[in-house]
Amino acid sequence: MKKFSSFCLLLFFYTTSFSQSSIIKYLSGTDKDHTIQWDFYCSEGRKSGQWTKIAVPSNWEQQGFGNYNYGSDNLKKFTEQGIYKHQFATEATWKGKRIFIVFEGAMTDTKVTVNGKLAGPIHQGGFYRFKYDITDLVNASGQNQLEVTVDKQSANPSVNKAERNGDYWIFGGIYRPVYLEIVPQKYIDRTAINATSDGNFQIDVFIQNLKGGEIIEGQVQKLNGEKVGKPFTIKANTSAEFQQLKSSFHKPLLWSAEYPNLYQVVVNIKNKNGAILHCVKQKFGFRTVELRKNDGLYVNDTRIILKGANRHSFWPESGRTLSHNVHLMDVNALKDMNMNAVRMSHYPPDQDFLNVCDSLGIYVLDELSGSQNKYDTIVGRKLVKEMVARDVNHPSIIIWDNGNEGGWNRALDNEFKLYDPQNRTVIHPWEKFLNTNTKHYPDYKYVTQGLEKDSTVFFTTEFMHGLYDGGAGAALDDFWKAMNKYHANAGGFIWALIDEAIIRTDKNNVYDTYGNHAPDGILGPHREKEASYYAIKEIWSPIYIDPKPIDAKFDGKILVENRYSFTNLSACTFKWKLVKFPGAVSKSTAATTTLSGAAAINLAPGAKGTLNLKLPAAWVKNDALYLTAYDKDKEEVFTWSWPITAPSAIAKTPIMSVRMPITATESGNDLIINSNRIKYYFDKTTGYITKVVKPNATISLSGGPVLAGVNTTLKEFTHKEVNGQYIIEVDYTGDASLHVKWTFAFSKPVELEYSYKQTGDVDFHGITFNYPEEKVTGMKWLGRGPYRVWKNRLRGQLFGVFHKDYNNSTTGETWKYPEFKGYHAEINWVVIENKEAPITVYTDDKNIFLQMYQPSRANGATDKVMPPMPTGGIGFLNGISAMGTKFQEAKQMGPQSQKNILTGSPITGTLWFEF
Repeated sequence: MKKFSSFCLLLFFYTTSFSQSSIIKYLSGTDKDHTIQWDFYCSEGRKSGQWTKIAVPSNWEQQGFGNYNYGSDNLKKFTEQGIYKHQFATEATWKGKRIFIVFEGAMTDTKVTVNGKLAGPIHQGGFYRFKYDITDLVNASGQNQLEVTVDKQSANPSVNKAERNGDYWIFGGIYRPVYLEIVPQKYIDRTAINATSDGNFQIDVFIQNLKGGEIIEGQVQKLNGEKVGKPFTIKANTSAEFQQLKSSFHKPLLWSAEYPNLYQVVVNIKNKNGAILHCVKQKFGFRTVELRKNDGLYVNDTRIILKGANRHSFWPESGRTLSHNVHLMDVNALKDMNMNAVRMSHYPPDQDFLNVCDSLGIYVLDELSGSQNKYDTIVGRKLVKEMVARDVNHPSIIIWDNGNEGGWNRALDNEFKLYDPQNRTVIHPWEKFLNTNTKHYPDYKYVTQGLEKDSTVFFTTEFMHGLYDGGAGAALDDFWKAMNKYHANAGGFIWALIDEAIIRTDKNNVYDTYGNHAPDGILGPHREKEASYYAIKEIWSPIYIDPKPIDAKFDGKILVENRYSFTNLSACTFKWKLVKFPGAVSKSTAATTTLSGAAAINLAPGAKGTLNLKLPAAWVKNDALYLTAYDKDKEEVFTWSWPITAPSAIAKTPIMSVRMPITATESGNDLIINSNRIKYYFDKTTGYITKVVKPNATISLSGGPVLAGVNTTLKEFTHKEVNGQYIIEVDYTGDASLHVKWTFAFSKPVELEYSYKQTGDVDFHGITFNYPEEKVTGMKWLGRGPYRVWKNRLRGQLFGVFHKDYNNSTTGETWKYPEFKGYHAEINWVVIENKEAPITVYTDDKNIFLQMYQPSRANGATDKVMPPMPTGGIGFLNGISAMGTKFQEAKQMGPQSQKNILTGSPITGTLWFEF
């Protein structure tokens, strides 16, 4: 992944090296972190009815003004109006030039006056750049008074329906920058480029005020200014709508998400004497995008699969007012998850976000607003022009979206190509339209059976709805395998990238997700990473490995598939290491590397092969194998891990004690085992352990072992001494059978052996205990981590030793990650830290899941995203429950999402307890 460090906020280029370049003068600040105070008056709501100051750009709700409302909230359609005033001075260098005032975005209807005179028609549409020619309104010298009136609700009903009824927070204000653009009398208003993968280059140059005799010149350059090819020119045609320059280049470097090669073109207007009248510079990329019927989506004659997320423009403290750092953070997160695409739901983003996508390499679906409701044709045509004219030159944009989920005006479908010489595909997200099928939230049956009867190119523009901890990475593994079997598959976009929890300035800065409407993200509001982040990173890895368990017969060879479109794996790097882990009593969690090495493979895109690690013979003496793949830019693609040492072979800590007989006493219903100076209490009427008493602490472990989720009754409880050991055996009958055997021996941990027989389809199965949650302070474990898992979201976690303090974080509602509570995979041992005394438990068995309590139920969560869990506090399980999405139950989500099928065959396990 390339690093993007230059600050490139605007399309327009200014430098002192060109005396006739456009001049950009900001009247506002440039982003959420760099604002300028303007005078402000709010008509209603908080801090209304008085003149004060406000930061520009901003959403006024986040500055303490007006009212909050969410787009789906039809009961509160607040209509506050904001009036802005600001003064700016005319500069001497502007004499004889044209002066434009440019608004990158204002919500929603915007009226602009300069020195008391209207700059132009009131602008309607909150997500689009617009500008006015104010040359004749500004004073020749001295100060100018700018006044801007912004209505949060539009006077145009269709604008309100298209923009304000969406599934997102509704804001008001001038939330993107405002600046002056000063240009010569003869000036280039905009350009539209079509640079194809065969090296052909065309640029439509829209020039104002040509008189005749001018020369239009283009020169393609590398980004460092080095010229590429010769300049190309045409004589101006004053009767043409635009001047079209053409050239061709031999084997230019092509743009793709994997190789985001950019060029720039310098365009000059020259007079008859060769003097430059106006100059602009525009970045672009050579690339060709094709949607091939019954086949797929192609970039540069190569099939691509879109792996993306839906992204809103959002930051919790500032609403839709963002910054370059936020854009960079989001694109880097997409790249780090091995995504290659983003859908701009449900409106076009800041211009700088697209600049970052161009530079780092992300395919973009750019979307005209229209969330289930469409613009009328008159205003829609204007907004299509504003969106496409602003964004047309970004190579990252491969598709235009005409609205969303019924919010498309079909009369606008042919408007896009009027401003786009590339004639990009136009889609209707969620509809079968022309040769595309972008169905939203298909279930697994649709993907495996419905697509077989289809012939359109399939790429779902919303799927795997990530409400709270649901969806996103859960069931993605099965869906992705099924989608890739469809010949015309072109991928999909997960809903959504970000939990949109706004910080409410009217409620002591609490986070508000409007119930279950906005907590849909893979990332938290400040880009905190959920477990799905890492599951997606593994499943969507372009270097794909389906890790199988390894044993003593492992020969160091691993099957690999190259899922890149353009990159041979010879350009990538593979590094392996063998590690040993600290024991349960160690204060460290860090693994020790004993051996390491590198590997390589020459594997073309789409091919499968074998990566030979050439491990030394001593590999079997280690605890785990790690393999890390790095891409061509030396960024980590993913790290896979394999345990080597079997759980039963892990050394348990000897119990240091004076050798004393193990005794048993009875008191009422209690059986008390005294072993190694620790007393273990059992209830003879239930067979359960009730507490453990050490010389210096009482440990409140109780209520088990219980067969998770099953009603049983005590059949028999026996205890006896055998060869200096003391054994308790308990049998239960009922809906299932359970046999329990406790063994107490000198200088050894307490051994618990269990065996159960159970039939039926169950959400989970295994044994559980009770321990007061309020006494738990943390846990350390050897297993997969550090995040919790679900049955259909096991991918993405590393095998190792981890530690985390107790938290009660609710995914998508509070954001202290990784969450403490839930299932944890491949447990070998765990130390349960608490306020009494640590409880250490080892298992002799592979693939045991540790249950640590039940995650708190989020506000408004449904059973689809709150799977059943055992009622016990601490469980050692052989099977766990799967996670659904907002729209689908887990059972609709594929093989890994089904319940666990038990046939009555015995299931056995062994645990060792140290107190």
